[in-house]
Amino acid sequence: MKYLLKSSIFVALLGFAGFAFADAAMTVNKGDTAWMIVATVLVILMVIPGLALFYGGMVRAKNMLSILMQVFVIFSLMAVLWALYGYSVAFTEGSPFLGGFSKLFLSGITPDSMAATFSKGVYIPEYIYVAFQLTFAGITPALIIGAFAERVKFSAILLFMLIWFTFAYLPIAHMVWYWAGPDAYTNADTGAAAGATAGFLFQKGALDFAGGTVVHINAGIAGLIGCLIVGKRIGYKKESLAPHSVTMTMIGASLLWVGWFGFNVGSNLEANGLAALVFVNTLLASAAATLAWTAAEWIIRGKPSMLGGASGAIAGLVAITPACGWAGPMGSIVLGLVAGVACFIAVTSLKSLLGYDDSLDAFGVHGIGGIIGALGTAVVADPALGGTGVYDYVANAVGEYSMSTQLISQAWGVGTCIVWSAIVSFVAFKLIDVVIGLRVSEEAEREGLDISEHGETAYHS
Repeated sequence: MKYLLKSSIFVALLGFAGFAFADAAMTVNKGDTAWMIVATVLVILMVIPGLALFYGGMVRAKNMLSILMQVFVIFSLMAVLWALYGYSVAFTEGSPFLGGFSKLFLSGITPDSMAATFSKGVYIPEYIYVAFQLTFAGITPALIIGAFAERVKFSAILLFMLIWFTFAYLPIAHMVWYWAGPDAYTNADTGAAAGATAGFLFQKGALDFAGGTVVHINAGIAGLIGCLIVGKRIGYKKESLAPHSVTMTMIGASLLWVGWFGFNVGSNLEANGLAALVFVNTLLASAAATLAWTAAEWIIRGKPSMLGGASGAIAGLVAITPACGWAGPMGSIVLGLVAGVACFIAVTSLKSLLGYDDSLDAFGVHGIGGIIGALGTAVVADPALGGTGVYDYVANAVGEYSMSTQLISQAWGVGTCIVWSAIVSFVAFKLIDVVIGLRVSEEAEREGLDISEHGETAYHS
């Protein structure tokens, strides 16, 4: 997609708009608004209880409640931080790397404020845009805990999330998703002016419909750095660390799958034909990845497991997330098949080869799956392969597409996210380790974090 690199006047149809205020005569569509309210609720369902149960089932019984508590409180903390300063830093005009402070404490936003969608002249209430974005900021840090579950202090986790949210999540979200909105692109001159205010990776032409870089690679890399710094669980590879309830994990995975329709389809910001395509793509990619992971495990290990099937579904959802608005249905199936096999290899062979203890495969599924999805977007978006191509808002038509050029843009997004998240995560973990310590004592780890950290248990015998 050469024009995206040559000039910022051509803007990719990205998964989230930075908002732009409408003309005073403009009104919002009640159908779009109603859908966005439902989508926001669905993403909340992904986190509490979806992610909490998915992760909780995979730990030992003595750590179940600690996982539930971590997810629940992280989500709550991120919600408040988002309202205080997160929304303003991510989604107002500033530098290519960070927004400004004009919306601190959500100042200036009223029930009449409007946020841009991806169609000229179409808006949604800014408050529901704020809430929808809040849920993404809430789930992303919570994904990280899977990498070092069962061994980190609750206080250290909360402090890390505060730092990481501020210096990793918000800048990446701004770089990838902030733009002036489609109505700013009336001609070449206004398009160039508007494009110059967009986020760094948006200007590079990186496509991320619903969070392949911002959410999954970002969290996956943080998780990898975390499990390397914290170290392995006591008894790793020496005693059984098996999941205590695959049933809970299956329930959690199912809630994630259902909620993901809010995550991906809601990212379209409108209830229209493209939203329907995103729905189909999300469904097919996850189904294909489930089958691919199950088949790979069956062939290599002799038996297909429920844990593998559930993990495959999530891998497919992760991979289709950045591509869901540009792929065709068949491209989504292929992307899901590739992600299912690749993530299975990552959580078995790669983890074993490199020897890190990514407890619940946060990096293996979200990091690897996100990278596959982000790079794969350049392939499946190609109109020649059934994709939608990328919309040019100045010409008001789909632009000329170059897969190789788009792949370079995607590599910019992946590479920047990996480096940025890794540096912020490393500094944050090291700082916290010095100040309050990261890891619980050996005695506390053996007793279980439910009792040692929270003074209660998930189950009573």
